[in-house]
Amino acid sequence: MNDDKYPESDLTEKIIAAAIEVHRILGPGFNEDVYEEAFTHELKMRNIPFARQKEYPVLYKSIVAKTFRPDFVVDNRLIVELKAVSKLLPIFEAQILSYLKAANLQIGLLINFNVCLLKDGIKRLINPNVK
Repeated sequence: MNDDKYPESDLTEKIIAAAIEVHRILGPGFNEDVYEEAFTHELKMRNIPFARQKEYPVLYKSIVAKTFRPDFVVDNRLIVELKAVSKLLPIFEAQILSYLKAANLQIGLLINFNVCLLKDGIKRLINPNVK
């Protein structure tokens, strides 16, 4: 559904605005699945196209080693992973970068709802292999 309706930065802003609204209403402290449901509802209300748990193959030489499912793929252009943890660890960033590489997408957002200010829980990651 990539019709260039939103430039990437505009799309990123729209996603972050949706996450801020979820955090404003729910605050920190819930399990990740609560935020995932609320975020899904917020994206629908804002008419932002997305897929939840879209399956992608992880290719290794001539085989599919496994598949992975990011929390959200927005407009077939951006991966969004939601967390509800006390601290974002480097492994979460590595996970998104691997997802971006396997899906051949450029931008990923890691959003941790377990913070007082959501801006402190957002990381934007770029796949350098996609332009």
